[in-house]
Amino acid sequence: MTGDLDDAGITTKFLLRDRDTKYVEGFDEAFGAVGTRILKSPHRTPNANAFAERFVKTVRSECLDHLLIVNARHLERVLRSYSRHYNHHRPVGLA
Repeated sequence: MTGDLDDAGITTKFLLRDRDTKYVEGFDEAFGAVGTRILKSPHRTPNANAFAERFVKTVRSECLDHLLIVNARHLERVLRSYSRHYNHHRPVGLA
């Protein structure tokens, strides 16, 4: 996991994650070994990850639901392209 980030030249200061039991101790240790601080969402706060959940819903409905992803490399390329679009070219809602 962390090797892929290093290869891409990405440094991480923080990793925000929920308290799901699928994250074993080794998961935190792997990121901690490269200097990443693990931040866990508070107990029983379903809206704590609201921004992340909204992004996941948006990327699925606007991008992934319309494509057939053939492998991990293809998925990474599609998500990289979509995140550029999302952050720079996507229209912002009118307030």
